[in-house]
Amino acid sequence: MERHIQIIGALLIILAVGHFRFPRYFNWKQELRSLSIINRQMMYVHALFIAIVLFLLGLLCLSSPKDLLDTTLGRRICFGVGIFWTARLYVQFFGFSAKIWVGKSFETAVHVVFSLFWAYLSTVFILIYFV
Repeated sequence: MERHIQIIGALLIILAVGHFRFPRYFNWKQELRSLSIINRQMMYVHALFIAIVLFLLGLLCLSSPKDLLDTTLGRRICFGVGIFWTARLYVQFFGFSAKIWVGKSFETAVHVVFSLFWAYLSTVFILIYFV
């Protein structure tokens, strides 16, 4: 399990860095123009803080896998994180419209890859609590 925690840590850091491309990739400058300034800025700020949390969680996984696995607090943290990623997996299927990806090869591939990723994170973190 220690190796899985380290792999997850590296992947979360990569995902965190990827969040900085969101505004350009999703064309937020144009797409969000019609929103009020508070709603527009909220999108940027929330993306930034999600990136920070992903980065810090990735750093925790890389720097402290033994603590996460071998301490009561670590296992409880993993259980909470597992619930978080399980909720994210649920949102992947029930929070986003299938119109976003159905019939589009790239978007379908992204949907499948991230669904598997969220399932992997959920499984590893929840298993740690019960092992």
